[in-house]
Formats: sequence, structure tokens, C-alpha cells
Amino acid sequence: MALQNTSRAHDLSPSAGVRQIGNFIAGAFVPAASGRRFEKRSPLDNRVISSIAEAGHAEVDAAVGAARAALDGEWGRMSTEQRVSLLYAVADEITRRFEDFVEAEMADTGQPRHVMTNAFIPRGAANFKVFADVIKNVPTEAFQMATPDGTGALNYALRVPKGVVGVVCPWNAPFMLMTWKVGPALACGNTVVVKPSEETPNTATLLGEVMNAVGMPKGVYNVIHGFGPNSAGEFLTRHPGVNAITFTGETRTGAAIMKAASEGMRDVSFELGGKNAGLVFADCDFDAAVDGIFRSSFLNSGQVCLGTERVYVERPLFERFVAALKAKAEAVRFGRPDDPSANYGPLISHEHRAKVLSYYKKAVEEGATVVTGGGVPQMPQDLAEGAWVEPTIWIGLPDTAAVVKEEIFGPCCHIRPFDEEAEAVTLANATDYGLATTIWTTNLARAHRVAARIDVGIAWVNSWFLRDLRTAFGGARQSGIGREGGVHSLEFYTELRNVCVKL
Repeated sequence: MALQNTSRAHDLSPSAGVRQIGNFIAGAFVPAASGRRFEKRSPLDNRVISSIAEAGHAEVDAAVGAARAALDGEWGRMSTEQRVSLLYAVADEITRRFEDFVEAEMADTGQPRHVMTNAFIPRGAANFKVFADVIKNVPTEAFQMATPDGTGALNYALRVPKGVVGVVCPWNAPFMLMTWKVGPALACGNTVVVKPSEETPNTATLLGEVMNAVGMPKGVYNVIHGFGPNSAGEFLTRHPGVNAITFTGETRTGAAIMKAASEGMRDVSFELGGKNAGLVFADCDFDAAVDGIFRSSFLNSGQVCLGTERVYVERPLFERFVAALKAKAEAVRFGRPDDPSANYGPLISHEHRAKVLSYYKKAVEEGATVVTGGGVPQMPQDLAEGAWVEPTIWIGLPDTAAVVKEEIFGPCCHIRPFDEEAEAVTLANATDYGLATTIWTTNLARAHRVAARIDVGIAWVNSWFLRDLRTAFGGARQSGIGREGGVHSLEFYTELRNVCVKL
């Protein structure tokens, strides 16, 4: 099924047509054999913007089969240098079609243009070049050993691909997080079957056009659309032809995928939920701390796995900090992504808004003082049906409150004072999760001490969302399994094979 004209398919105006999206299998866009389709609605105004073919068993089988055939065919015979050249071409083609990807992502998520142009789409392109560079430069090991006959032996390691990798993606930064997995998987010589979120089908599909344009062998990159249980997600993760599964999303879904992966002892890499803490000490650079916590709590309408929903502020700074964060939250300007006067978008869907609003209600029931927000903003008529919600700040809740313990994944945070460094560390660690933290202090010794004591995968000091793609990334406890980034990605996307040669 061919895609509609790109410029019209990504038009955000109410007069735009409905984009027809097919599954991408073996280099072709195909409908579902069952004829089943589902709708994607714009989070901006709730109108239908896409009609998507829902993959069933037949499409998943075909995608996995195409991926296996590519491994056994041209792709599997390519040298590292040839793969690297193709991945560079993919990155360059994404950059050439940069505006198409920006428009596609804005259509699906409703988030502002500056978020797409400055972060999400450039990072998506960079992921292919970064991991192409890693794979062509990473060494393996070699050892000489003695043998009883005195001639010796040589051992050396080869990195070989895992095989067919199932890539299950989230909706909050869909292109960036999808390519974060596809980039290293292909660099290592694997093939992939991607299942994007049903909320964000556009950029994964558009990447299929890029793959064809640069001459990627058919079957290396495949996309199937659908939902989780009893749909494409479950069919993919249970498929015996899938050798490994990588997933970013909520912890409950990760647990279900892990059970499915246990059949056949398939490897998994998970980046899951978080209830991340921000620690603000009285000696911080105040303006930088306010700006940093504002970004970490409210960027992408709070729909960031690394975001801050628990803020702990040293008591002498508490009231001033709450007032400053309140002022910034109340200054956001809601609107369409291309509106130059707007800088804040909606949630991904009405379903997700209902979840976030249920926590807004629960916070009040549990005794929170609402500093700002707590509801739905008044929007102009053309946006009134969108999934809008106010940035929200609470104070005054006990540490046992649901909104302090459970991941909300919305634009909200609870702020609580603390008195001692040890108390702040204890509060930060009082969660089942362990994804990220952000620490604000000008005391260098304290920064090192506190960062080492918080049980997370990444600790930012005087910054947030600052990522060197060569470094390890992942979560502790219920926030994930494994690490990705730089050479650490190779630990998941390749197997080490030892070759022992008798001399």
C-alpha cells in the first residue's frame, strides 16, 4: 500500500486528508490480509489523521520471514564497512527529508516544532552514524595460550549478530527512541521488525521509504502496526523466529514481554518506567535549578521517561523555589506545533489524559495543596477537542501518597522540603524504580557523594537530558534490564564467539 503524498499526509490543518498507512514488509507497503484497520486521532483537536493497517499473524510471520531471509542473503554477507556505508546513507537521507520527519512527528504527538527540530529528529539521524562509528572501531579480545605439546594456541573473539530483533517502541519520543534501537541493531548486522506505538505510526513508516531510497536490502527493516495484547505486539514478542526483543515503555508491559521472551530463552533489553527525583540544594545556582527542574518536569508535556515527578528542595530555598516554578508553569503557551507564539503541546491522547486527570483528582483527595494547574485549560474552538491538560504542581502530600509513589507520565510534580543531605538521598531512593535523577548543587564534593548514593541508571548534576551517546544508558530495579549506548549496545545486539586455533 503506497503512502499518500508526503506534504498532504502531514498537513496539520483541519482540511487535511486521512493518511493511509500500511505495514512495511520486505521493502513494500502492504495492507493487512484481514482488512482490519484502526484510526489515529490528532492529539491537537481529536480529528482522524491516519488510517492504519493492523498487522495480524500473517503480517508478523511475513515480516519475521523477510528479516530471516535478509540475514541469510545479501545483508548477512555484507562486510562491516558496507553496512556502515549504508547506515551513513540512511542518516543523510533522514537529514535530506528532515522536514518530512518533523511534520510526521508533530502530526502524531502534537508537540512543538522546536522540540522536533532541536532534539528528537536530529538525534534520530545521529543514532545511525554514532553506532556505525562504534561498530567499525570497537576491538575484540585475543589471547595466546600454552598447550601440552608446546606449540600453543590462539584464541580470538568475533562479534556476530543476534539475528532477528523485535523492536517495540513507545509514543513519547517515537522516532528518537526507535532509532536508538534500530541504529545499533543494524550496525551489528541484525535485522529488525519494528512495532511502533499505535499512537505514533508515522515516522517508523516513513523510515521505510528512506531504507528503500538508500538501497537497504529488502527485509532488513520491517514495520508492523497494531496494539499489544492479541495484536501485533504480542504476536511479535511470542514469535519463535525472533531472537531478541528490545522494548521501551511501562514496567507492566515489560513484565509481559519478559514472560513471552522466556519461551525459547530469548534475550531482552528493557528501558521501563520511572518515578524520578530531583534534588535541589540551597547552595545551587537558583535560576539554573528552576529552569532545569521546569524542563525535567514539563518538557514534552511531562511525557518523558526520564522526567522529574518528585522534587526535593532544601528547606531554606523551598518557598522561593515553589513560587519560581509556579511562575514558569503558568507562563506556558498552548497551541499548535507551528504556532510561533505557542511552546506547549497536548498529551498524546484522550485516553492518556483521562489517566493523568485521574491522578490530578487523586492528589486533591489525598490532601495536596494545588500550587498551580490541576485541570484542563480553556482552548480556542478549533483546539477544544484536543487532549490538553494544565502543568500542575502540588505540595503538602505525605510520602505514601499515590501521586508521590506511582508514575503518572504527565506534566506534574510534587515538591517537598528536606533538611539534611542524607534525608534527601533516602527520599530519592524511596521508590521501586531507578531510572534517573537530577541534582542541583555548587558543592562539588556533595555532587559526587549524592550521585553515587542514588540507585539509578543515570544521575545528572546541574543538568538534565544531557546525553553522550557513547555512555551507558538504562535503569535499575523496575526501571529496566541491561544497558545501551556506545559499546554497551553491542553487549545486547551481538553475541561474542570465541575461536580457538591450535598452532
